[in-house]
Amino acid sequence: MNGREFADCVGAGLLERAGRAAGRVQENAPLPVDVLESDDEYLLVFDTPGADASDIDVTYEGDSVHVRVDRFREFDADFEVVFPGRGLTLEGHATLPANAVVNADAGRAELNEDGTLHVFLPKHGTAEADIHVTATDDSDDESA
Repeated sequence: MNGREFADCVGAGLLERAGRAAGRVQENAPLPVDVLESDDEYLLVFDTPGADASDIDVTYEGDSVHVRVDRFREFDADFEVVFPGRGLTLEGHATLPANAVVNADAGRAELNEDGTLHVFLPKHGTAEADIHVTATDDSDDESA
């Protein structure tokens, strides 16, 4: 093995380890979330990059909303993975205000094209529930 081959081998190993470390860091960091409130409902906005609606589980338990994203990678057949840095399992949660009373059974979640997940929880009721996630199409479908 010459010096160049050795350097390439070491460099590839370092990139792979750095990529795995970056993926683990991303998987251990909670999903960013904003909690908003109107007169009628709470809106929780999670950043869920690279997810499809079928990849996301949303549950409401106690006073918290829990989100789990199990992403799957699809690669172009013409390329080789050099730096696998995206986490595959992402999680986040948000706790509602102490006085919040919601109807989780009437809750809904929408995944927007920009990768944000909007979880709507109507006020007035109590329950624990799994919330179904649907994908939304943000583009205007203007047909002539």
